[in-house]
Amino acid sequence: MSEKDQVNQEEMSFEEAMKQLEQIVEKLEEGDVPLEKAITYYQDGMKLSKVCNDKLNNVEKQMQQIMNDQGEFESFSVEEEE
Repeated sequence: MSEKDQVNQEEMSFEEAMKQLEQIVEKLEEGDVPLEKAITYYQDGMKLSKVCNDKLNNVEKQMQQIMNDQGEFESFSVEEEE
């Protein structure tokens, strides 16, 4: 991806990044992608994964700042599904 693509990734929404990541996964799962193209898809997917992770971390930090009814800061953590 070019530097322009990376800037666009930072500006895209979480949903847009996830959609692009899902499209890359579908292409790679088909299995008929030339090796060089598969490597490019993989690299693009890793970058999109980082964008999604960064956006989720940012939201988690924002949620930690939500105040409870007493006006105190309330801790917020995301429980992972098993």
